[in-house]
Amino acid sequence: MSERPILAVTVGDPVGIGPEITVRALAEVGTGAAARGVVVADPSVLVRAARLCGIDAEIRSFSTWDTLPPERDGVIDCLDIEFLGGTKLPWGEVNARAGATAVRAVEVATASAMAKEVAGIVTGPINKEAVWAAGSEHLGHTEMLGALTGATRQNTMFVVRGKKIFFATRHVSLRRALDRLSREQQIRCIDEALTALRVFGDDEPRLAVAAVNPHGGENGAFGDEEIEHIAPAVRAVRERGADVHGPVPADSVFHQLLTGRFDGVLSQYHDQGHIAAKTVDFDGAVSVTVGLPILRTSVDHGTAFDIAGQGVADPGTMRSAFLHGADFARFADRIRAEYGV
Repeated sequence: MSERPILAVTVGDPVGIGPEITVRALAEVGTGAAARGVVVADPSVLVRAARLCGIDAEIRSFSTWDTLPPERDGVIDCLDIEFLGGTKLPWGEVNARAGATAVRAVEVATASAMAKEVAGIVTGPINKEAVWAAGSEHLGHTEMLGALTGATRQNTMFVVRGKKIFFATRHVSLRRALDRLSREQQIRCIDEALTALRVFGDDEPRLAVAAVNPHGGENGAFGDEEIEHIAPAVRAVRERGADVHGPVPADSVFHQLLTGRFDGVLSQYHDQGHIAAKTVDFDGAVSVTVGLPILRTSVDHGTAFDIAGQGVADPGTMRSAFLHGADFARFADRIRAEYGV
């Protein structure tokens, strides 16, 4: 098949910007990356996107991984999921058939990774409303991948400029995030972050745990979450010999991460980590799902229906997601060994 590892790339919702950024990114990367990208989709979706973007690339389809042809410059290979049958759906609209197509591509790509036919998957943006209209009960990619792989606890790891950011909570309100704080929760999240750092190449990881209150709470003057929950958890893990520090005030912890003092930061809620990562490098920040028995990298944005079909979407995030996936493919065996179910 290929001397380089193969990454299965899904475009996400076929009427969002996913097809555009996928063909642009793979055309730009060409055959020079550390892994070979192969799209899992209906070929007609890629042909349409390539024409829209003015990309002179051959879309070459095949039906099974053992019939994947040798790679060639100027060619984007596509494992045909045979779902749309060439039907052209309207750009930028919630559509149940588009949602079903996105789900089918994820199912095929995930099964391929579980069977070790590919080293991992790279996912484009899905539209949750379209996925739900198709009958799926999953809240998003992460929940879908958990169900498909049998993983029971998945977490997001952001990678920005080679540094990692983890999340104690994600898609909950700030009030609920604060209510979920506990010593036990923090210990679990710290342990999971340390494990992920080791799996993804930091053999002796240095982790900072972000504070939740201004100035780290100022010894209780601005809040007691640090005193009651975060600091005791950090002490408990440090007593086991881990190189963990905190609570570190959030207005300085990400600077310390980027300047090399730490390999990773455990942020306490969604926006605390997202704002930092996306301000530093919006197009370069990549989402990696940890806890799955397969490698999965992803763009960290949505389907952008408002500009879909115009050929103007920036492929930077997809390119970065693919290149990070290509780099992390060397850890595929580690990932399976640590998170295998």
